[in-house]
Amino acid sequence: MERFFGGNPALVLIRLAILSLVVGVILAALGFSPFDLLDSLRRLAARIYDMGFAAVEKSLRYFLLGAVIVFPVWIVVRVFKLMGRTSGSAILDPRSRKREA
Repeated sequence: MERFFGGNPALVLIRLAILSLVVGVILAALGFSPFDLLDSLRRLAARIYDMGFAAVEKSLRYFLLGAVIVFPVWIVVRVFKLMGRTSGSAILDPRSRKREA
């Protein structure tokens, strides 16, 4: 148990209780309450959650915008490569020149 707590468990718990009391007094003097902190954490989690899905939505839009151009160009290039290999054209396939020489 001492290994987990980093010392005598009773002393560690007493130190934590005293530290919690001091931090609580300081936060109360600054005008914070436990409910304000919990509400702030809840709102922070909700903002991060919303922001995460907004980022996914934007990424999906960017992907679709790019895909409108990239995929058709890729298909055209693949078709030309296949046509070049079947017809033996040296213009589309520079490797065929080496075979002819």
